[in-house]
Amino acid sequence: MSKGRMEAFSDAVIAILITIMVLQLAPPQGADPTDLLPLAPIFLSYVLSFVTLGVYWTNHHHLLQAIEHVDGRCLWANMFLLFWLSLFPFATAWMGENRFAAWPVALYGLVLLMAAVAYTILIRALIALHGRDSVLAAAVGRDFKGLVSIVIYLAAIPAALFVNSWLGFGMYVAVAVIWLVPDRRIERNLLR
Repeated sequence: MSKGRMEAFSDAVIAILITIMVLQLAPPQGADPTDLLPLAPIFLSYVLSFVTLGVYWTNHHHLLQAIEHVDGRCLWANMFLLFWLSLFPFATAWMGENRFAAWPVALYGLVLLMAAVAYTILIRALIALHGRDSVLAAAVGRDFKGLVSIVIYLAAIPAALFVNSWLGFGMYVAVAVIWLVPDRRIERNLLR
């Protein structure tokens, strides 16, 4: 099957998710700049989610540039990823509106963790389809950044619940920073 429909659908879903999140940013009732201060936690959660969705979109784009086609397994792996990404608006709103309380931060981390796991499953499904000697397999390699991200998320969730919710949130930010620079492995392998 052609990869075009999967790519277009994924792009549309991610664009809709970002739009839904920004629509949840309600302006304050007052006109004074200090009226914006209570919105800081909501805006901070939005920024992290926007960056994270942007990271997924750019890396998904690179991923699909390295493949030629998809099969049913890849389509369902992609749907699994999109399911977890679709929970970002809810988790973002709950975390921001509750000023980074422990349980909302932990749930946000669970959504991040499962999205990372789903992305890993998608990569593995695409490699299984295209082979261990494919451009994608060579580019991904052991996927150190992906594995490190999952480990950090696994540590951040209990840290948010049992140590300090801001520590958990900070660990989520650290993962976003790790991925903020687009992954050049696929680009380098495509240019060979």
